[in-house]
Amino acid sequence: MVCQDCGKRPSTLHFTKIVNGEKSEYHLCEACAREKGDVIPGTPNGFSIHNLLSGLMDFESVTKGASKAPQQLRCDTCGLTYLQFSKLGRFGCADCYTNFRHKLEPLLKRIHGNTSHNGKIPRRIGGEFRFKREINRLKLLMMQAIDQEEFERAAQIRDQVRAIESQWKREMS
Repeated sequence: MVCQDCGKRPSTLHFTKIVNGEKSEYHLCEACAREKGDVIPGTPNGFSIHNLLSGLMDFESVTKGASKAPQQLRCDTCGLTYLQFSKLGRFGCADCYTNFRHKLEPLLKRIHGNTSHNGKIPRRIGGEFRFKREINRLKLLMMQAIDQEEFERAAQIRDQVRAIESQWKREMS
């Protein structure tokens, strides 16, 4: 495929931009992409996942119009500050997740749309999580049945929840 801009060199970079739901694709050679100012992977100003995370974390201060310096949150274990994390895009230790939790939850919700895992769970290690998820699913169904005044169905679901909870307690002990 030939570069869409110059029509001379082979296109080596393929960009897809989505603006207001409209998708447009660009196929450019490296020289034309550099002229246009598009970021080229593998170059000093190239894109990385750390830059993406850093930009998303900066989004919070931009949207709130913060003119003050951010509060210096610090991990108790490794000493990493939240500001350093936002620049690096990675944590210093496992305790950073706990120490920065209240800052991370809105970020994760913005990225994933939710703060709880909704995907597949490996059978051999997800026992407790599977029980909790099934109980939550049934409780939601029970609340819907109550709202629709289907009390017999709600009672059946309640009994299912109790059975699962007792099975869970037996397996955990």
